[in-house]
Amino acid sequence: MSETPTQYTVLLYSDDAAVRDRIRLAIGPRPAADLKVEFADASTWEECRALLDQFEIDLMVLDGEASPAGGLGLARQAKDEYLTPPPTCVVIARAADRWLAAYAQADATLLAPLDPVTTGQTVAGLLRARRAGAIPLGTQGEISS
Repeated sequence: MSETPTQYTVLLYSDDAAVRDRIRLAIGPRPAADLKVEFADASTWEECRALLDQFEIDLMVLDGEASPAGGLGLARQAKDEYLTPPPTCVVIARAADRWLAAYAQADATLLAPLDPVTTGQTVAGLLRARRAGAIPLGTQGEISS
């Protein structure tokens, strides 16, 4: 008897609906056999904040090339404004921008154009780490032992 997959909510951020659709397609509804995802879409930081405030978001996947607010800035803002933010993954256009992602305290990066295998593995790894109790980068909350 197979185990029922765990359901997670992934917030997709981009000012461009087509970019959000490409990210959604690369992740898919089942990035791994043990994981199912549902998506919440946001095109502004205000929409991201409302979703973070109203729902349990398990992972944020952010478009690093979005405008006027890029995903790197939103990753850092989420880490600065929320006591226990969800892990963040930023889709970047240039591998050289990984240092900016590290500064923004992104938990992972993906390089555009997205490879579905790499995207699925990255998302699955972040969600499994969350399930196991991993603390995302930039978390300000007290850690109890």
